[in-house]
Amino acid sequence: MLERLELENVGPAPNMVLDLHSRLNLITGDNGLGKSFLLDVAWWALTRRWPRDVNPRLSSGYPARPADRSRLAKLRFALTTDAGNSRSFESTYSAEDESWTGKPGRPWSPGLVIHAHADGGFSVWDPARNYWRTKGGIDVQDRLPGYVFSPEEVWAGLGVLIEGNPTRVCKGLLDDWSSWIREKGENARRMAEVVGALSVRGEPLEVGPILRLSVDDARDIPSIRTEYSDAVPILHASSAVRRIAGLAYMLVWSWSEHLRAAEHLRVTVARQVILLFDEIEAHLHPRWQRAIVPAILKVMDRLTDRDSGVQLIAATHSPLVLASLEPHFDEDRDRLFHLDIRDGRVRLDIVPWAPQGDALNWLVSDVFGLRQARSIEAERAIEAAQAFMRGDTHQNPENLRERVDIHRELERVLAGHDPFWPRWVVRMERQDSEQ
Repeated sequence: MLERLELENVGPAPNMVLDLHSRLNLITGDNGLGKSFLLDVAWWALTRRWPRDVNPRLSSGYPARPADRSRLAKLRFALTTDAGNSRSFESTYSAEDESWTGKPGRPWSPGLVIHAHADGGFSVWDPARNYWRTKGGIDVQDRLPGYVFSPEEVWAGLGVLIEGNPTRVCKGLLDDWSSWIREKGENARRMAEVVGALSVRGEPLEVGPILRLSVDDARDIPSIRTEYSDAVPILHASSAVRRIAGLAYMLVWSWSEHLRAAEHLRVTVARQVILLFDEIEAHLHPRWQRAIVPAILKVMDRLTDRDSGVQLIAATHSPLVLASLEPHFDEDRDRLFHLDIRDGRVRLDIVPWAPQGDALNWLVSDVFGLRQARSIEAERAIEAAQAFMRGDTHQNPENLRERVDIHRELERVLAGHDPFWPRWVVRMERQDSEQ
């Protein structure tokens, strides 16, 4: 597992430290403060390769650079290896080489690492397949440094050059899943179980028959059964369902290929799985948002037969994701982080876990920072009404300083059952009776 990340003169803050827990780590914060960046740095720490250096077709995962090129930049990290040993590493940025330097040699094995990018791409590092050796103090790359998929390659397959020869290292979701269904073997069972586990109550996803899209398209296309159809081609499914299918496939493919490689090379199966997940709620309906994190933890336990420790590090903007974790959060194994701007600087804080009860309360908590869980216009009208009740309207907009104007705006922007209405009506009735 990844224990700690420390950034100096890298990213949006002069210094940043991320002390992680062993199971679940959620990173929250406004756009542009570094959530995705932290996940890319975590991937680099675990694999010592930047995703886009491995696959230039990726739209994210660029190498980190110093924030101030006149100062030294450092990346430090600590991890627990698959063998249970704690290791630390420090890398400095070489401006001359435009790269990060450090002790040569293969990374310490943290176990199987899977990075789900926000755009639907994935990166996979397998301790049985992605390693290299050191000769004369220099890294000699004799294996692939990782499997990095653009969104299209998740579905169509990944090809790379190995010793100058084009090689297809992954068939992709469409080919693999179709083959698994036909073979009716272990991977077919795994895929069906994972897809089902990631769906929500009332909207189960089940594997349907293999289809063809047209007479001229020779591809076999897996399908899913839904409440409204017995066979929806996976390519015609919604963005959310395709995201779930892509996640399920990458989990199953990564784990099954790792088992196959470990057996072939006669090495020990990984005892740890680290899953990095950017914008974990992307494309998902609220019903799915509140199920996704518990489902992923359950799926990984099932997929690895509970013999492997699973660490999930995820970035999220969703109050429903946090609300969904209230029955599951364990402060001894889980941690919540928040990126914020204070005194003109980006800061990363550990947030003490405090259940809020529902998504609305999470929205107005310090984690998300909204003053009200309403529209901007409704928030503005209510604040004007509250100022009017205090007798302090000088800071209100000019069109919201008189009672009649405020009332008219409240009628326009608030629902009839909004809980603010009783307070406003009672106060106005009292004011009328006193006049």
